[in-house]
Amino acid sequence: MEVRRGLLTCAGGLVVLLAVLGVGVVGWAAAGLGAVVLAVAADRRASVDDVARLGPADAVTLARATLACGVLGLVAEAATGVGVVERLVPLAAVALALDLVDGKVARRTGTVSPFGARLDGESDAFLILVLSVHVARDVGAWVLALGLVRYAYAGVAALVPWMQRTLPPRYWRKVVAAYVGITLAVAASGVPPATATGAALVLAAALLAESFGWDVVWLWRTRRLAVDAPVASRTQA
Repeated sequence: MEVRRGLLTCAGGLVVLLAVLGVGVVGWAAAGLGAVVLAVAADRRASVDDVARLGPADAVTLARATLACGVLGLVAEAATGVGVVERLVPLAAVALALDLVDGKVARRTGTVSPFGARLDGESDAFLILVLSVHVARDVGAWVLALGLVRYAYAGVAALVPWMQRTLPPRYWRKVVAAYVGITLAVAASGVPPATATGAALVLAAALLAESFGWDVVWLWRTRRLAVDAPVASRTQA
């Protein structure tokens, strides 16, 4: 499937999803804005990587991004005082579960690519950011750091030359991202006691600090090497 056709298909899927979720005007606006931002970023990335067609794994990743936009719509609704937990948590759970699927599909179909890896990483980061916004309303503003750290890293990397080199593969990054996403979804459910939720979120922050810190240290130690393909992205597992 062509990239833009795939993005338009996801847009149609989002319309259906939002209708099923029964979100209001605020939810539609937030989800639509999020979808536009993700679509523009994906289209530009496809142009840079010279990708004309989506692979099967890319389709799964875009479906996950569509669900994340649905979660954003519910989070926006929650900000107006509407109860959304019964819809938000299952939707986030499905999006998180699909994160286990796209990588396997890419490997089994032989369609692993830098574009797919970046798309996967951006989908992860977006969902984590959206969930952190929701959880921060009850737990505290510091939770926003869990969602913003990926974007802060990308911003700094864009300005610091020695951070613009390809990172070595590290599966631990995916493990940390999965833990953070699951922890935020569980926290959003409001089921665990506040003490347990707080401890789990603190651990998530510590794991993110270790993960990003390891990458920064590695880049610093190898900064004298010649700069190769810029990444400004931590998407390699």
